[in-house]
Amino acid sequence: MIIGLTGKNAAGKGEAANYLKSKGFVYYSLSDVIRDEATRRGLDHSRENLINLGNELREKFGPDYLAKKINEKIRASHVEDFAIDSIRSPFEANELMKNSDFVLIGVDAPVELRFKRLLERNRLGDSKTLAEFKEHEQRENLKSDTNQQLDKTFGMAQRIISNDSSLEELHKKIDSMLKELNE
Repeated sequence: MIIGLTGKNAAGKGEAANYLKSKGFVYYSLSDVIRDEATRRGLDHSRENLINLGNELREKFGPDYLAKKINEKIRASHVEDFAIDSIRSPFEANELMKNSDFVLIGVDAPVELRFKRLLERNRLGDSKTLAEFKEHEQRENLKSDTNQQLDKTFGMAQRIISNDSSLEELHKKIDSMLKELNE
């Protein structure tokens, strides 16, 4: 089974991925492809740098480039269960959907809760105000093939997990979803 995770910033995709890893899923992030390139170029891993570099890679190699790189890793592996994080474009989702056992999961949470989580994790380049956070989200939803299209990608999700409570509750929802998918 290949579970893809999509959703807005700080919705809980990383927490969902970590939980799936604890269940034996092999983890890949489309963002790792971008981070590797940023490191190669000597760029810091700020959100703005990673978004710009991701857009550049999509423009140069095609809008499904990041997902193609992950599909290469999946095909080279002898493992059955994968958790794929950071799916931000419909082209990436469509590329991963070429795998017959792929399921796209949308992780969602209210904007105020996501902003609170963002402040708590305190990553380089994260927004400092709710207004700035909302503005960044608007920029991540441009209708260009080479940019992120979070809303459109989220709309492609086959299942939605609302992460509006505790981590324990998120884990219960994931367990329930996995049981349903395995039936």
